Amino acid sequence: MPILRTLAVTLAALAGIAVPAPAEATPRPFVALSDVAPTILQDMRYFTPHNFVGERIDGYLEPTCILTRQAAEGLRKAQQQLRKRGYTLKVYDCYRPQRAVDHFVRWAEDLADEKMKAEFYPNVAKDRLFADGYIAEKSGHSRGSTMDLTIVKLPPRPQRPYVPGEPLQPCFAPQRFPDNTAEMGTGFDCFDPLAHTDNPAITGEARQNRDLLKNTMAAAGFRNLPEEWWHYTLNDEPFPDTYFDFPVSRCTLPGNHP
Repeated sequence: MPILRTLAVTLAALAGIAVPAPAEATPRPFVALSDVAPTILQDMRYFTPHNFVGERIDGYLEPTCILTRQAAEGLRKAQQQLRKRGYTLKVYDCYRPQRAVDHFVRWAEDLADEKMKAEFYPNVAKDRLFADGYIAEKSGHSRGSTMDLTIVKLPPRPQRPYVPGEPLQPCFAPQRFPDNTAEMGTGFDCFDPLAHTDNPAITGEARQNRDLLKNTMAAAGFRNLPEEWWHYTLNDEPFPDTYFDFPVSRCTLPGNHP
């Protein structure tokens, strides 16, 4: 009991006897990234209407990145290396509950809803999103060790907020939404071949930045999805076959309650 232990510790201290610290509880399987790597920026797009659906996505109760502990610790290693080179990581999405994936599927099946097409998929017919692999009924994000991220030059430039209903520019256009990310050739969640990580049409500064992100993440134990320069998964993910559905919120983290 806590009271008896406190008394015992006090008496032992008075007697000059060393008392071992209590055994730490089993580490939680999921953590808030800000608790592990607080210097990583967070721009959690699915908590906002600035995404390809155009509204907050089901299951995002807070704009916070949740990951398995192993994935968060891996990002901390990557962040340490990038900061030495004058950059910081910025995450757009991390753990994604199954209910959010289901929301994407419902949206993709509603062919009449194309309000965000001009920015996110200007050259793709919406009825091709499943066939072309942009939308699927399962996502590695739901396993907790996949994240969408970029790099930002330090110190970060200010980034204006997205205003719902504002005119949209194609995600691959030179004058696309003014994200403060380093130049990557396209914006985040761009449904276009130019978003393929090794697309040879991406050259110069954008190629250097993609390679910097890819090489740094690989050294920290992550692999890239070739179709999306921003998408990475921990190689040794602890839940390779489990798709979770708890909401994105610190208070809903598994293991947060006795």
